[in-house]
Amino acid sequence: MDPHLLRTFVTVTRLGSFSEAARALGYTQSAVSQHIAALETDLALPLLTRRPVAPTPAGERLLEHAGPLLLRIDAARAALGRFAAAPRATLRVAASPLALHPRALAALPADGVTLTARPRE
Repeated sequence: MDPHLLRTFVTVTRLGSFSEAARALGYTQSAVSQHIAALETDLALPLLTRRPVAPTPAGERLLEHAGPLLLRIDAARAALGRFAAAPRATLRVAASPLALHPRALAALPADGVTLTARPRE
């Protein structure tokens, strides 16, 4: 189940309108309709009545789960975002020029490793 489709479903049911949900989410009304249709196809159940816009019994049941699911997804994104913002550690190593053999340097991971050489003091 795609969380973007689920978020669209929750917004449509909360606002009771495809066009209002489209405005709130920054989508076109057609995109919102496609999201709902894709979610209904994925679950093989009708989730909304169209006139008036209201959740079906299956849609009501999905709404019971949707709020906690979306909160958990948002919490996971926030928790993972802290890793990206975490400061990188610095490791200083003193070594003789002989230790800087090309094969030893090639064995270092390329991601996040910066080598600087300073003349001996």
